[in-house]
Amino acid sequence: MVFRKLPGVSASGMGLRLSQKFVFLLFLSGLVTLCFGALFFLPDSVRLKRIFLSKTEIQPVTVGSGLENEAREHLKRPREQDHPRGVTSAKETSGGGARPKGLGRKTPTSYEATEERLAGGKAQEDLTLSGSNVEMEKVTSSDHAAGLDAFSHRKFQRCLLKPMLGRDGGKPGDPKTNERREKVKEMMKFAWDNYKQYAWGKNELRPLTKNGHIGNMFGGLRGASIIDSLDTLYIMGLLDEYNDAKDWVRTSLDLTSNGEASLFEVNIRYVGGLLSAYYLTGEELFKTKVLELGQKLLPAFNTPTGIPRGVINLGSSGTSWSWGWASAGSSILAEFGTLHLEFIHLTELSGDPVYTEKVMNIRKLLNKIEKPQGLYPNFLSPVSGNWVQHHVSIGGLGDSFYEYLIKSYLMSDKTDEDAKQMYYSALEAIEANLVQKSPGGLTYMAEWRGGILDHKMGHLACFSGGMIGIGADDGAPDKRQHYLDLAAEITHTCHESYDRSATKLGPEAFRFDSGAEATATRLSDRYYILRPEVIESYMYMWRLTHDPKYRDWGWEAVEALEQHCRVESGFSGIRDVYTLTDSHDNMQQSFFLSETLKYLYLLFSDDDLLPLEDWVFNTEAHPLPVVHKSCMQDKSPQDKMLPG
Repeated sequence: MVFRKLPGVSASGMGLRLSQKFVFLLFLSGLVTLCFGALFFLPDSVRLKRIFLSKTEIQPVTVGSGLENEAREHLKRPREQDHPRGVTSAKETSGGGARPKGLGRKTPTSYEATEERLAGGKAQEDLTLSGSNVEMEKVTSSDHAAGLDAFSHRKFQRCLLKPMLGRDGGKPGDPKTNERREKVKEMMKFAWDNYKQYAWGKNELRPLTKNGHIGNMFGGLRGASIIDSLDTLYIMGLLDEYNDAKDWVRTSLDLTSNGEASLFEVNIRYVGGLLSAYYLTGEELFKTKVLELGQKLLPAFNTPTGIPRGVINLGSSGTSWSWGWASAGSSILAEFGTLHLEFIHLTELSGDPVYTEKVMNIRKLLNKIEKPQGLYPNFLSPVSGNWVQHHVSIGGLGDSFYEYLIKSYLMSDKTDEDAKQMYYSALEAIEANLVQKSPGGLTYMAEWRGGILDHKMGHLACFSGGMIGIGADDGAPDKRQHYLDLAAEITHTCHESYDRSATKLGPEAFRFDSGAEATATRLSDRYYILRPEVIESYMYMWRLTHDPKYRDWGWEAVEALEQHCRVESGFSGIRDVYTLTDSHDNMQQSFFLSETLKYLYLLFSDDDLLPLEDWVFNTEAHPLPVVHKSCMQDKSPQDKMLPG
């Protein structure tokens, strides 16, 4: 009994003096208030809370709402976090490192700089809103999606302008070209078979030591080489191998990992790979997995500006933070700028506009802020929305941002005028400030540091030949031929970087100063890690011009890969392209399977294999379809007969 705890109250509950009555009533009223008030601290799912609170009082935090802005006022202080600078570390590959693909199309570090982790501070900011708000936002998204028409893969196929795999799988009529294509297919099967034998389920193969590599870029996710290979295997007709990969996704792809992942790498490899596999095959398994993974990436956008941070915990916490090495806790242009293609398709498949809203918010902010000389610097604060430093590069840190502008326009069936305007404005600024001509007549892309040019071009920047090429036809009429010529000149320069090495493979970076042209002058730039960018430009330029030199250059690369990178149990990068004594780095990168070999296969195939009228390639070479909106939105009677 409560009475027994009050001073002056007898056990029999006899009469109380006036002061005692006052104390008792005060205690009783406080107890009632406490009990009633406790109801408001119960979880939203508790029945009693629903009784006392109306629906209008528990609205979820949704994109663009005032509640979202209020919640952001409670962001926690940043904490430090190391940056796993890549898929492959020099330390892990027996002393030779592989520069990662990420941070832009691929991370710009020196060969030695790919050690397991960089020293330095961790700059982490917990961007997670309160647990109940995040959960309510997920419920809102799910409810919204459930109310929309389901995506029909059959209708999608009907809306394609051409058969996705061509008349005969893209088989060329010329026997010599077909022989070369079959050789690339054999290389893919050799690389895959060794991965399956020695590294199955791991992220990549170490071909010299015959074991697997997990790395620290994917937050505990596994099977990067499997996801990256799905579409390549399918396109090449390696269907037994494709089915093995599909079965692994069904039984072993675990998306509940609680690790620290690169938002960029997970998006381009896992999201891109699963999206591509679904569109090519119609397998609902891939759609289910990619939509589950897409939800896990959304908390990275919970910043004051909506610019996502580079690292995210894929577990239940959803916390995100910036790379420890990034200037002042900044986000990287080529990371937050390389989400648009995949997120548009996540909205297409889910019916949930949140993915499109996230990437359109990024574009809105970029359009609003001032750009020095019309250029986009590589570092942006996700807190203030301002540039952190004025370093501009078409190579690492910046590259795929520009790629995704023109590809967003093309993927929209040429209706995204905003992307078109941003791309051609950026290209004009690049030409005015970065494009240079060497004394020997080679056209190259320099880097820009606050108005001072660094006459260096990275292998990563060699994608720009293909990028400028595919955008040439939609430029101003008086500039179309100019753009195609510029694309050809840059691709020629990148071929020269291969041709001027002893191995006929290109270095990680090459310079145009101190008498050097298209050659690496620093020991730290002399390595090659199976990169695709030069071959990517060959493929695009072949399709645009049908100049046979591009196929010849591609075959030179095949022969060099076979001679210098093929080892007993797979393919490996090499540490010095200028010596014929090969020193291998013991890493078969997953992007070698996804990009390098796929682009070579397409180079030696007819143009009707994944025709460019219907497909764009993400920065990991995963084909994503052009969104033919007028067709997909057509509600013809026969659509009611189409299963998903």
